[in-house]
Order: sequence, then structure tokens, then C-alpha cells
Amino acid sequence: MQLVQLALLVRDYDEAIAWFTAKLRFTLIEDTPLTPDKRWVLVSPGTGCRLLLAKAANDQQRAAIGNQTGGRVFLFLHTPDFRADYARLTAAGVHFVRPPSREPYGQVAVFQDLYGNLWDL
Repeated sequence: MQLVQLALLVRDYDEAIAWFTAKLRFTLIEDTPLTPDKRWVLVSPGTGCRLLLAKAANDQQRAAIGNQTGGRVFLFLHTPDFRADYARLTAAGVHFVRPPSREPYGQVAVFQDLYGNLWDL
């Protein structure tokens, strides 16, 4: 078995697609209408796990947008060139909430996506 995708709650499909493709340079893999209100939207950084951008469908889901893990870091992006990707993301307007630091497991900085979910770079 392999973990191939994760669902990420979003407020709006189009704003989420724009943010992930413009800011993080993810590729839009699929955008298939399922119903008038629901789409199957997949984005990917190119390799590894993909994100299913899932539009919140009720009040409980809307309340979890941006806080799917209770304030903990949710997703982790590995990069072979930390400095270049940190500089590119910063220039693209990605909001870093913790500056780069050297940890025993490598260099890391924490940023927020457009909804406030925390990511490790």
C-alpha cells in the first residue's frame, strides 16, 4: 500500500487552485466537475503525495478550514535546495511564521497556506 493523496479542506476551489499553482508551483493534475457544487481537484508538487482540494460542504467542515490539525504543522515539503525554495516562496508572498532554523534532522521553516494550515519546508 502507498499513501497517494490527502484531502485538504478549502473555502473555494478556484482560489485554492490559484494559490497552490502560483505560490507553491504545484501542478493542477485534475479538475473534474462531479455535481454543480462539487469538483474532484488534485494538485501535486510533482512527486509523492497529491492533495485533493475538497470544498467544505457544511458548517463543521467550514470550521476546520485552516486548522485541520489543531494548530500543529500539517504537511511537510522536502526540497534539495532549501535556500532557493525559501527565497522563491518568500518572493511569491508566502507567509512564514517561523524563520529558517537548523535542526538535527535538517533545515526547516514554517509557513501558512492561504487558509492558515501550517507547513514545514
